[in-house]
Amino acid sequence: MSDSAKRPVLIVLTSHWVSMLGVFLVTLAGFSWLFVLPANLRGGISNPYLGLLAFVAIPIVFFAGLVLIPIGIALGRKKLTAELDAIPDRRDLWRRAGLFFGLMTLANLVIGSQLSYRAVEQMDTVQFCGQTCHVMKPEFTAHGLPPHRQVACASCHIAPGAEGFVRAKMNGTRQLIEVTFNTFPRPIEPALASNRLVSSAETCEQCHSRQRVTGPMLKIVNKYKDDEANTPTKTVLMMMVGGGRTGGIHGVHLGPGVHIRYAASDNKRQTIPWVEYQNTESRETRTYVAAGTNPNDVKSLPVFEMQCVDCHNRASHSFEQPDAAVDRFIANGQIATSLPFVKKTGLALVKATYPSSDEAAQKIKDGLIQFYRQSYPAVASQHAAEIESAARALTAAYQDNNFPDLKVAWGTYPNNLGHTDFPGCFRCHDDSHANSDKKTITQDCNTCHQALAVEETSPAVLETLGLGSKK
Repeated sequence: MSDSAKRPVLIVLTSHWVSMLGVFLVTLAGFSWLFVLPANLRGGISNPYLGLLAFVAIPIVFFAGLVLIPIGIALGRKKLTAELDAIPDRRDLWRRAGLFFGLMTLANLVIGSQLSYRAVEQMDTVQFCGQTCHVMKPEFTAHGLPPHRQVACASCHIAPGAEGFVRAKMNGTRQLIEVTFNTFPRPIEPALASNRLVSSAETCEQCHSRQRVTGPMLKIVNKYKDDEANTPTKTVLMMMVGGGRTGGIHGVHLGPGVHIRYAASDNKRQTIPWVEYQNTESRETRTYVAAGTNPNDVKSLPVFEMQCVDCHNRASHSFEQPDAAVDRFIANGQIATSLPFVKKTGLALVKATYPSSDEAAQKIKDGLIQFYRQSYPAVASQHAAEIESAARALTAAYQDNNFPDLKVAWGTYPNNLGHTDFPGCFRCHDDSHANSDKKTITQDCNTCHQALAVEETSPAVLETLGLGSKK
């Protein structure tokens, strides 16, 4: 291109400092993108902050520059007009300038669309949700455990379609503002408490059909006593899962024609004074009110229709209780049962209150070592490696479930699945919710499961099934 063809382009782009700033930002973003392009082509960027830079910061700079260029041209139109009037053969030069800007606009649209796509894709990753946003560290840590650790956050937290996408991004913008100004709640509210829950029909049931029939399932609960030998015990349950028209847990609550509504008197939905059961197929309706509840008080409470997440409320972010957390590490061998009283001592250490995770790690290790040095000197000298391993496992048990800076501790987030650690099933199945005929919502254990063994060291049923050696 000749010098005369270049001049109009340069004049237009340098007519005002705002347009010059826009050119600088576009150029900066373009070269920055070229630097991270090889890493992206190799399969993505593992570092969450580099991902934030590459897929969020760079696109913002790029689009800001594109916006500033026409603004600068408009602001400098007087100077631009005067300089262009002095150029002969302006028609040909304007044609060349128009061709240049047309091609650049096309190129910018292609680049901009790619940057926008990558930015949206990055914001939907587990890395962005859990690591870039540090306030979500508890949820990110819990997400690393089965059964949904391979499922992206967006799969459950963003409803299908444009409306779900826009709603999720608006919610994300609000959260970003709260994090920026350090006004976010500590601890972060669970989905049930915040009333920002995406319907399970739009999320869970895209993979898990409520009509699926599941036969009885064997559940083995491993526990360890707090005696010197850390004696293992097993509870064996036959869970009546069911589904569809076959009854069972799923069929009774979510079967064809079944609609259950309930009123909750607290935002975590742990206290449920009113329940309504309706079956459109049998045309049956029953209403239950908890003992001591004034029916007039129920009218002012929010009413919800039961769905999967009312019981499976921690399906992807399940936190453990201290006893279960320690038992898990004993079961997988990271805490040796040959260490006397390791269950009792370890449980006391992880249940203590610590101001920070780092201090917890140090005090748990020191406490365990000190216990064996004082109570079992021979074990302390001969099994130092096992004690070190146990200390690391106990620290992990604590740090997987406690985040002092975010005010997340044991039991912060109730888990409604079951009824051993939290009310769970007993929120309704407590034998105190009665209808007008004085019939209550049953609390009969055999309604949902059959107990084949309860905290036995060697359950005969497992020997019969050939599972006696399994933990």
